[in-house]
Amino acid sequence: MEKMRMESMDMAAHNIALLGRLFPGCVTERADAYGNRRLSVNMEMLQQLLEDTVLPGEESYAFTWVGKKAAIVEANKPIRKTLRPDVSESREWDVTKNLYIQGDNLEALKLLQESYLCAVRLIYIDPPYNTGHDFVYPDSFVMDNEEYANGTGYFDEDGNVNFSRENSETAGKYHSDWCSMIYSRLLLARNMLTEDGVILINMDEHEISNLQKICAEVFGEANDLGTIVWDKRNPKGDARGISYQHEYIVAYAKNKVVFTQNCKMQRPKKNAQTILKKAAQIYAKMGRDYSLDDANEEFSAWVRMQNDFSGGEKAYHKIDQNGDVYRSVSMAWPNKKQAPDDYFLPLIHPVTQKPCPVPERGWRNPPATMKKMMEEGRILFGKDETIIPNSKYLLKDHMYENIPSLLYYGSSDTEMLSQMKIPFDTPKVVSICKEHIQALTGEGDIILDFFSGSATVAHAVMQANAEDGADRRYIMIQIPETVSKKSEAYRQGYQNICQIGKDRIRRAGDLIKRETGAAIDYGFRVFKVDESNMKDVYYCADEYSQGMLPMLESNVKEDRNDLDLLFGCVLEWGFSLSLPCRTEEISGCIIHNYNDGDLIACFQKNIPEEVFINIADRQPLCAVFCDSSFTNSPSKMNVQELFKQLAPDTKVKVI
Repeated sequence: MEKMRMESMDMAAHNIALLGRLFPGCVTERADAYGNRRLSVNMEMLQQLLEDTVLPGEESYAFTWVGKKAAIVEANKPIRKTLRPDVSESREWDVTKNLYIQGDNLEALKLLQESYLCAVRLIYIDPPYNTGHDFVYPDSFVMDNEEYANGTGYFDEDGNVNFSRENSETAGKYHSDWCSMIYSRLLLARNMLTEDGVILINMDEHEISNLQKICAEVFGEANDLGTIVWDKRNPKGDARGISYQHEYIVAYAKNKVVFTQNCKMQRPKKNAQTILKKAAQIYAKMGRDYSLDDANEEFSAWVRMQNDFSGGEKAYHKIDQNGDVYRSVSMAWPNKKQAPDDYFLPLIHPVTQKPCPVPERGWRNPPATMKKMMEEGRILFGKDETIIPNSKYLLKDHMYENIPSLLYYGSSDTEMLSQMKIPFDTPKVVSICKEHIQALTGEGDIILDFFSGSATVAHAVMQANAEDGADRRYIMIQIPETVSKKSEAYRQGYQNICQIGKDRIRRAGDLIKRETGAAIDYGFRVFKVDESNMKDVYYCADEYSQGMLPMLESNVKEDRNDLDLLFGCVLEWGFSLSLPCRTEEISGCIIHNYNDGDLIACFQKNIPEEVFINIADRQPLCAVFCDSSFTNSPSKMNVQELFKQLAPDTKVKVI
């Protein structure tokens, strides 16, 4: 039941709506004086629609929206933020290579740029669909908090992110905010992909057309790998037009040429192992009273009964004399034009010794290949020479298949999450994520999801590793969106989605370990996006007078510890956040050794000379100290000279 408006009609909006019914192409979006999005009329387009001649003016193919330039600026603008480690919420901190980052993903992506530049093999995201209630990410931080709060309500009165805010019912009608949000993040995400890297993006009908245009602009049309249509087998019941029962997975490569050289974009045949196992059981029964024909009759009957097998899988319904499962495939030339002349040489039937018929347009392969196939027993002849021979495909040699454009899956993981006691309404499907992860990544690859949600991708990475033994690692990023007080998650004690995601990873790891016993990485390091470790004086010391300096003895914020400072340095130097870190004590000073000498840091006051000498003797790549680590300016200069003599290749910095 709709509420009464209790105010006079907005005649401008009413007139725009009337024009939109007559000329939908002339209604667009513009920003008003406060930065709010409003429907507006493109007067040039309207005038052209009312004319029978081409009006003067330049034309160009362009895709734009209100705030696009600001989104580009925002992606490029540096921030004074850091990632603070949280060992207490982490699992297996000392040995894990996985990361869980809590905070706004735009800020997190900026902070990760140096450490993970060209390092991520697969980005797999499920961003907000812009339905009007799922959009808590701001499209711009260019305005200050007060302006932004007035315009959008994104910040509360204290300047904090207002996660409890729900979008208005009309928010889904406007595309500019969503386009700006995804555009700036994809610009940063592309930098992190390896040259043969891929991004997969889930989307529904609300923004699919805009997403495809943005991806074409960010990654380049030439790098489009295609779009998967995911039939969920469940039409939407609230549809006013066509009831959508499908969503999309958009796939782009960073460099399609390099990608196609290094990756086949194939997935394991889902039932291949099941088929081979059954064939082995039947083949083992062969003996005096059970022939190969008997085995094939039983095996073919079993294959026909498998309703969940695809047509391609059911084609593998024969067992040869070696116990190998195979199918018959045509060797005819596949093109409409006929093959070269030497592709028409006949094959001699091995029993009748007579030539077999040649396909109308010739053989698929040249004579040399056909000869080799004959020698290897990979040609199937009929009972006599009247039948055109086919090639023999062994299943063990074709365990993978191309990823198709259609995906049929109507189930969800709701029941599994319920059993794990993880309350989350719309999780991605683990089996589908795992399938794509296995198809597109391998040993040591990094998978990034910066719309982590319930951390399905982390679950899928662990599942994939448990199955094939690869040592993939993940980076999850999630904004700590507050859960509704009316939700089951809130009743279970969860305050935000990050708590749900971290619990899901822990419980999924425990489940996989119980079920498989696999010795994989079940841990993760937790980091939280926060303000800089440094006080304002660190960035603008010239604004402070001499008389104020005694109050600023340290330029490090009081609530920060050594680990905060260490990982702030790790980010700046561009080291991975998952490398081993060792702490030791030398002459009463705590020394942090990151990745066995890549970075050595000591943040204590008045460090003795023997400690500086000890660190220099280790020849680290980088050494970091605080200003307060030196007793005075001459001491600082002496240490600088000491490193020049003992470790000339070490880069020394002070915070």
